[in-house]
Amino acid sequence: MDSGSVALLRELLDGSGWLERTRELGLALRATRSPGGLLVVGTPGDEPWHVTAHLSDEARFAGLPQLTPTLVRWNPPPDAPAHLRVGVERLERAARGETLFVLSEQQAPVPLLERVDDARRTGATILAIEGGDPELAGLAHDAIAVPRSGPVSFDGAQHLVSAAAGEVEQRRGLRERLARLLDKLSGPRVAD
Repeated sequence: MDSGSVALLRELLDGSGWLERTRELGLALRATRSPGGLLVVGTPGDEPWHVTAHLSDEARFAGLPQLTPTLVRWNPPPDAPAHLRVGVERLERAARGETLFVLSEQQAPVPLLERVDDARRTGATILAIEGGDPELAGLAHDAIAVPRSGPVSFDGAQHLVSAAAGEVEQRRGLRERLARLLDKLSGPRVAD
């Protein structure tokens, strides 16, 4: 999904609550303290390559090195490049200041839940996009449930969160803030 498609999806979802939730989760991802401290993990049968690539791009484009993700894999091949060889044992070393971002469209398997619980106990922040799994949602500090029949697909939710994580907030000037306040108080200006 390119940036134009994400913008269209945002337009379609305006006012639904989805944008606010995905923006909150995206901002929470930015709370990670150091590059590589954002650990992205999925289930043994579904590794989150796609969202990891998007977060990597967002980190680079927005100048947010703490958003640079580490893909955690269940069975990485020993001859894979170093950045693709990070196994689930990395979750045992998760610490305060790091974030574990869990993606599980189906019910999370017990081994994943155990590792998430261990990471939480060591002080890592747990964030999740899940398909309605109460156990995973219960372990997460913040989670978005993506129902199968909802207005957003699981893939769409990942795109919205990763795009929100990379948004650079534009600080408004005094003139712009006053104009916005006046518009709120008196209503929009009508052209002559």
